[in-house]
Amino acid sequence: MRGDQTLAKLLKTKLRIPVMAGPMFIASTPALVVAQCRSGIIGAMPALNARTTALLDEQIASIESSLEGCDIPFAINLVAHKSNARLGADLEIVVARKVPIVVLALATSPTIVQAIHDYGGLVFNDVASDRHARKCAELGVDGVIAVSAGAGGHTGSLSPFALVAEIREWWEGPLMLAGSIATGRAILAAEALGADLAYIGSPFLACAEANTPSGFKQMVVESASRDIVVINGFTGANASFLLPSILANGLDPAILAKPKGSGVDVSGGGHPKAWRDVWSAGQGIGAVKASLAAADYVANLAVDYERARVAMGMGRG
Repeated sequence: MRGDQTLAKLLKTKLRIPVMAGPMFIASTPALVVAQCRSGIIGAMPALNARTTALLDEQIASIESSLEGCDIPFAINLVAHKSNARLGADLEIVVARKVPIVVLALATSPTIVQAIHDYGGLVFNDVASDRHARKCAELGVDGVIAVSAGAGGHTGSLSPFALVAEIREWWEGPLMLAGSIATGRAILAAEALGADLAYIGSPFLACAEANTPSGFKQMVVESASRDIVVINGFTGANASFLLPSILANGLDPAILAKPKGSGVDVSGGGHPKAWRDVWSAGQGIGAVKASLAAADYVANLAVDYERARVAMGMGRG
């Protein structure tokens, strides 16, 4: 249950900086995944970003082809919740394609974990509490993604100081930290807390390769933490959204909340404007000052990370 210490070290040796990209619903594309991996970090994309399972197969094949000769693995995110009608079919494609890393969200199961382990793949699981992390570890996941307060998309509510400390008391395997990480200094801080990798999503929303409208990219550049609200009114689970996009769609965040116990629905049964017209982002977007190519953003992260290491007397990594 304690996890594999050597796996985290092995992953880090492959990377330019200790970062894994967060898979962003709608926004992440095969081109973005390839750019992330080619830039030196683990790239990731949700399976549901492909409109059909057949298209998912084509997109994974395209990623594999484009990453030929690149040692950095990519990840595909599967929403493992029972409301995801495509889970079984998408999992078959992931297994057939032998996707290197599979990120599970909103649930997990020993059947899924075993199917991925059977071909040698790694399973990372989103968690927002120590209890959830322990449950995932018992089911045999290889890595834990601690989703703390401030994260984009479905977010956690705990301070990263509390969440990472509690998990690190017993978990020695790969630990990723998500939540407002958008600078090299924040990456180094995540490592200082005990995480192996920083898990960065929202800043990539403004990147050229992201499937986000120009207005969305500009809103990310112009916004900051004050513009983020957390509501459960779209899927039943707490998620971070850009307040300006909610208001632009004529919606009132005060009346969007669903009663406790309403359950989670990721199948489209939530508000039809969610994710497509009402845009999600995390609290760290205040650090995003321009819409850049992913390679340029990662390069800037690397420079800032090395600068932070030198400032802390750690030398060059």
